Amino acid sequence: MTLTRAPLALLVLLLASCASPPAATPNGPAPTLAPTTTTATPVGPASSYPDPARTPGDLNANVIQANIASTICVSGWTATVRPPASYTDHLKLQQLAGLGLAGPPTAYEEDHFVALELGGNPTSPRNLWPQPYAPMPGAHEKDRVENFLRRQVCSGALQLTAAQNAIRTDWVQVLRERGL
Repeated sequence: MTLTRAPLALLVLLLASCASPPAATPNGPAPTLAPTTTTATPVGPASSYPDPARTPGDLNANVIQANIASTICVSGWTATVRPPASYTDHLKLQQLAGLGLAGPPTAYEEDHFVALELGGNPTSPRNLWPQPYAPMPGAHEKDRVENFLRRQVCSGALQLTAAQNAIRTDWVQVLRERGL
């Protein structure tokens, strides 16, 4: 049986997407599967992203690739680091006022730009921002991307830094590409 170029190219792409992540090198961590820059131009609406100067997405220094099996990949782990609602509710009100955002506070989720489940800093205002639920894609859609990326990291299909960079550079693109 001979394959035409289009099905053959599709087969090559499918096989490449099933490949294991590169192994760590003696000189450092394994190469990532996503861009390492945070300067990508997002494809989603501006409301889908925080102001990068205010909220670049700080990381939790206690979560690294070497310990994901005892941190983010443990069911319920995020509850152990999640800040209390009294902290995030107060911060959300401050940020809404400081950003001049309209609407009731209930129209926004005080979101961790880099999710806790991907090793985001739990309390840094540089990782928390009032993300609107609407228009779409909004907070609920970003949650689906975070869950997908966590599954990829915990299964070994994606390095932690690649998932963190995917959120910071263009989570809406991940949403669209993966049909989440």
